[in-house]
Amino acid sequence: MAAFLVIAGGVVLGSLGLVLAPMLRGSGRGERRASYDMQIYRDQLREIEADRGRGVLGAEEAEATRVEVARRLLAAADAEAGEVGATLAPRRLSRGLAVALAVALAVGTAGLYRGLGAPGFPDQPLALRLAGGGIERTQRPDQAEAEAIVAARGMQPAAPEGAENAALLDQLAVILRDRPDDLEGHRLLAGGLAGLGRFAEARVAQARVLELMGPAAGAADFTDQAELMILAAQGYVSPEAERALAEALTRDAGEPRARYYSGLSALQAGRADLAYPLWARLLEEGPADAPWIPAIEAGIDEVARMAGLPPRAAPGPGSAEVEAAAGMTEAERAAMVEGMVGQLSGRLAAEGGPPEDWAQLIRSLGVLGRGDEARAIRDEARGVFTADARALALIDAAGEAAGLAP
Repeated sequence: MAAFLVIAGGVVLGSLGLVLAPMLRGSGRGERRASYDMQIYRDQLREIEADRGRGVLGAEEAEATRVEVARRLLAAADAEAGEVGATLAPRRLSRGLAVALAVALAVGTAGLYRGLGAPGFPDQPLALRLAGGGIERTQRPDQAEAEAIVAARGMQPAAPEGAENAALLDQLAVILRDRPDDLEGHRLLAGGLAGLGRFAEARVAQARVLELMGPAAGAADFTDQAELMILAAQGYVSPEAERALAEALTRDAGEPRARYYSGLSALQAGRADLAYPLWARLLEEGPADAPWIPAIEAGIDEVARMAGLPPRAAPGPGSAEVEAAAGMTEAERAAMVEGMVGQLSGRLAAEGGPPEDWAQLIRSLGVLGRGDEARAIRDEARGVFTADARALALIDAAGEAAGLAP
């Protein structure tokens, strides 16, 4: 903090020195604008004579140029005689004003920082700031505090029926006190407690599972821990849950549940711009019956709005369009397909889209016999997804289906 203040003070003083230096000049008569013009014309006359001596200008050309410059010199001399010279302020007044301005700026800056800044607040890691962190972000409740809030508000889920299962789990917990290294026992306890909705207890049991597994713990194990923490906190992603998600993604960057909850964490931090691509990609990948898909579908358009992005458009015809197409003539169906292809092409050109949409457009153009357009779209899509091997495979497969040469 002290180093920051020293550096900031040096920058402020240096800036003030540059701004106030003109005010500290002594009094006297300022230069007139016409005087500068006259000096320029005198220099030009000397250059004309030098060019004539080197043979660059002929005698007639040099004389004509000299006459023109001399005329301008005389006009500048007349203007100088009629100008009123600028007069600088008295030295004492200038210095007094400079000191007063410096004091006002220093006091104002200090007061502004005291009111809006955070004196004495420690440095924050870059990762936290990029994730939307700030003073409020670092003051979020931890997992234990979040669970206490949930308990105080009576927000725990109702226990499902099956008192005998609860009794068995309680007996298992007692047995594991004497068998603390029983990995399968703790895993069974964590799963059973989660099944009863006792997520706070389940995440403690899962933490013991991670301890026993050590380096062998995988992405799914850490995601289970994060998920139990989030469920115990009624959807709140605590700092401890974030760390578990980070561990999961370190072991497997494609772990879908960890990516979903990471998007939720970003959204809670006010970073819809980070949440949207995470969730949009999960929607593209599927499968449609994955448990996180309904939650994403319900909120993706709102997340897009918060991120300043247009809502996702449906990539293909819905059931109503398909039903309507059944009663159409061939010409009407062809016109409908042309319209849909045009809409898809326009959307991709204006907004872009996932590789599946590009592949669909390529195949559709191939079916319509518009091979040249399909080839152009394929080449453009290759440029868009040049670093995405999966997307390139989809696009090339669509090109083959459309009858395009590799």
